[in-house]
Order: sequence, then structure tokens, then C-alpha cells
Amino acid sequence: MKKFFSKNGIWVLAAVTLIAVIMCIVSAVSGGTGFLHNAAGVVASPFRAAGAAVSRWADNIFEHFESVDELKEENAELRRQVAELEQSVRQANVDSEENERLRTLLGLRQQRRDFVFESAYITGHSSSNWASTLTLSKGTSCGIVQGNCVVDSEGYLVGIVTEAGLNWCTVATVLDTEAQIGAKVFRTGETTVAMGDLSLMGRNRLKLSYLESESSLINGDLVVTSGLGGYYPSGLVIGSVEEILTDDGGLTKYAILAPQADLSELTEVFVITSFDVVD
Repeated sequence: MKKFFSKNGIWVLAAVTLIAVIMCIVSAVSGGTGFLHNAAGVVASPFRAAGAAVSRWADNIFEHFESVDELKEENAELRRQVAELEQSVRQANVDSEENERLRTLLGLRQQRRDFVFESAYITGHSSSNWASTLTLSKGTSCGIVQGNCVVDSEGYLVGIVTEAGLNWCTVATVLDTEAQIGAKVFRTGETTVAMGDLSLMGRNRLKLSYLESESSLINGDLVVTSGLGGYYPSGLVIGSVEEILTDDGGLTKYAILAPQADLSELTEVFVITSFDVVD
């Protein structure tokens, strides 16, 4: 094909020119248009077609960019809506947890109508080989004093207030070596003492001491506060019996308790500032 045009190109060009001239003459004769004017129109026609094609291409390009901008705006709006929905879901989860906590606390209030609670957030948690304490966000300005019992939303005993300032207080948890609480075995009514123990703190356990020689304590028994002496309210769940042992002398028994409150997961607690003493 290349050789054909190189040899006969002049004749092809001449033929095309002749055809164009004939078309001009025919058009001029039939339509009354001048020869030169018609010839100019014939010559310009391909350029007009090319210009129209370029114009359509440019319009398509502009439409493309306009579509891209619209898509970007639409995408940004969708991202904003998704972010709002995600925030709504997070808030709904928080509200659900808060409602569940309040329902649980309401159940505790209904069970013990004599209790007066003051809620407080945990602002500090100190744990060592000999101490386990919490720092709370409220103090004497809210009626909290030394000796108040602290519970979780289920009513499980967390510890005892050992020091109180104007807007803070310190709580010795049930694991702390300073903690000594009059206790009672719920099943049998046997009275005893629950206390923190240096050798058990690392295991998150406490000790149930001064068991009766004929104690019928068994694993799984629930231990609650006795309320004897009126220092602490009665019936607060301390923990459950995990193991029953005999001391080194082989004369007395003691038990290891697993605290019922999950001390590691707490963020908010409730201080019992007032209660009715049960004789």
C-alpha cells in the first residue's frame, strides 16, 4: 500500500482535486452558488467537521471534570453522614450502658431502701505487695466520711473509706491488708472476719479467718457483711469461698475468698453514706 501511494500519489491527488471541482460545478449549476464560493465551502468543510469534533471533545472533557467535582462533593457529604451515624451509634452504646447501670443500681436501691448512696468516679488505683487502694472523685463536701462502705453497681463490697478530703477520698479495697470486716456465711449464718492478706493480694484474693472449729463451710459459700456493731451495713456481698485450709499449727481453719466485685474493671462506685443499723 505504501509503494502504491509513493508511485501513484500524484494521480490520486489529481483525481481527488478533479472530483472536488466537478462537485463544485454541479453544486453551483444546480443551486446557483458561485464557483469560487462553493469551492471555498468544499475546502472548508473538512475543517468545520474537525472543529466540531474538537468542540464536542472539549465539551465532553468539561462535563467529565464537572462530574468529578460533583462526585467529590457527594463523597464528602456521604463521609460526613457516615461520621454522624458512627457518632450516633457510639452515643447509643454509651447511653445503653448507662441505662443498664442505672437499672442495676435501681434494683439495689429497691432492695435496700435504707441506703443513701453517693456516686463517685475512680480517679486513681494503687496496687502494690502490701496495699490495694482507690482514689475517688468525691469527699466530705458530699457527705463522705472515713468508715463508709463502697460498693459497685451490683451492690458487691469494693472496700472501706480510710481517708476523706473535701473533694476526694481514699478507699482500702477488700484486698488491702488494712481491711478487716465482720462477715457472715450466708448459708449457715456463721460469723467470722474477712481481711486482706499479704500473701494473697498478688492472687487477688482475701482471707476468711476465725472459723468455728466445727465449721460446715464449703467451697462456693457466699460471704456477706455481718453488720455486727453497726459499723458497716449488713448483707453486702464480699465474696465466695474458693478454698478451705488449716493453719500451720493444724488447729484452726481459714478460707480463701474470691471477691465478688471485679476491682480491675471498675470506673464508677457508690459510697453508702447512710444506712439503718440492724440489731
